[in-house]
Amino acid sequence: MSFYPFYLEYDRPRRPRQLPDQHFGLGITPKDCLTIVALPQNKEYYRPWRNLLSASQDIGSTIKEDKNKFQVNLDVQHFAPEEISVKTVDGYLVVEAKHEEKQDEHGFISRSFSRRYPLPEGIEADSVISKLSSDGVLTITAPLKTPPKASNERIVPIVQTGPVKKQVEGSEEKS
Repeated sequence: MSFYPFYLEYDRPRRPRQLPDQHFGLGITPKDCLTIVALPQNKEYYRPWRNLLSASQDIGSTIKEDKNKFQVNLDVQHFAPEEISVKTVDGYLVVEAKHEEKQDEHGFISRSFSRRYPLPEGIEADSVISKLSSDGVLTITAPLKTPPKASNERIVPIVQTGPVKKQVEGSEEKS
């Protein structure tokens, strides 16, 4: 009877179903190995406690939408500017980045990602702009169209034509 739980787990593949942070694959330090031995085994992979602070400071991907603009911020510090592409396709904002295998302090690594964001109603694809900061944050913004006024009020301009026909009485006395 005691082997029954192990038998149930035997057929299921043991692989992570989610990656909670985007620092997966950056390498494991000896401290990480000690943490893995000290903590009970878990079916999912989670970064050690020491990385929680850095993960909370990491912006990852944030989307802001207010009445004036739509904005996406992405952390792309591991990519060179020429390895990043931003485009709009069929009402979506598509951000892709890829670099070939290169060597770092832990060995060889290659990275790539593709993210797709639906553009809100009222954004023209030609109005999307992107900026890359020196610390590796890609900011993509697009202004929202201002909705037409719901009021039926219309200001009619006054156009002056020709010379003044009637002089003001006070202006003749001063002359």
